Amino acid sequence: MRLFFLLFSLLLGATSVAAQEGYALKPGDVLRIEVLEDPSLNRETLVLPDGSISLPLAGLVQAGGRGIDAVQADIAQKLAPNFATTPTVFVGIARLAVPAPVVGGGAAAAAPGISVFLMGEASNPGKLSVEPGSTLLQVLAQAGGFTDFAAKKRIQLRRGGSVYVFNYTEIEKQGGAGFDTVVAEGDVIVIPTRRLFE
Repeated sequence: MRLFFLLFSLLLGATSVAAQEGYALKPGDVLRIEVLEDPSLNRETLVLPDGSISLPLAGLVQAGGRGIDAVQADIAQKLAPNFATTPTVFVGIARLAVPAPVVGGGAAAAAPGISVFLMGEASNPGKLSVEPGSTLLQVLAQAGGFTDFAAKKRIQLRRGGSVYVFNYTEIEKQGGAGFDTVVAEGDVIVIPTRRLFE
């Protein structure tokens, strides 16, 4: 009986790997990235609405519409100048994008909230569903705040083709406006990685 469960587990794992290899990534998927030579680069990252992901030292990498192997090779190539030899990179799917529910006539049902994407040095990056009228500060709180490596002075709100930069440290010290900005459907909030002496 133990042998049966062992074989079943191995078969299930192989099926999962095969499914990931044939899968074309799409916006809303969350990828798990591991760099064997530098564990500080290990993270989960969201595939943004434009199909890209952002990684320290590698910058933007196109993931949407591509397979895991292609993204993995691209990340390794972009990281290579920062290492003595090309680093060993592993990419896997941590979470799939949640499909929109479908009702009667085939139209997508309206979600109870609006979708906002949070990436970078947030405690829980990914796609968030927030109440309409939520502010930037409320979205950051819902995501669990920042990691220890967050550049709190350079938080970006990307909306359409525009980028708005907010300094959380100043607002934390003096109060004031900025984080009372109301988020909109499809907004992307980017929390960059802190620089060496920042």
